[in-house]
Amino acid sequence: MAELNHTIVWSSDQKASARFVAGVLGLPEPVKFARFDVVQLSNGVSLDFTNRDGPIAPQHYAFLVSDAEFDAGFAWMTRQGLQYWADPARQIAGQINTRDGGRGFYFMGMDGHVLELLTRPYGSGEDA
Repeated sequence: MAELNHTIVWSSDQKASARFVAGVLGLPEPVKFARFDVVQLSNGVSLDFTNRDGPIAPQHYAFLVSDAEFDAGFAWMTRQGLQYWADPARQIAGQINTRDGGRGFYFMGMDGHVLELLTRPYGSGEDA
């Protein structure tokens, strides 16, 4: 069975972008591998940040976290003074969602990437 091993995240400042994601997720500092700054996730998948000149197409990265990790990530994000939304279209500002009996929110990462923390996978809970 195939498993996702890593994905490349294009960045205008790979070191800052990798540190940003590691910070919100409460993960260790990114490590250098070849030309990449690598953020290792607990499920074996890594985000490999690398610089790109010119425009960067925004991507969406959703992170399934525990309730404690959600609380820590939300606190980190609000300490940074970042805006957040309950929805991916960024219409419901300053709120979290409670989809599937969990909690989630969206916020902007560096280079326009839309990041999401959620505590329950979509389709797994009460309003599935």
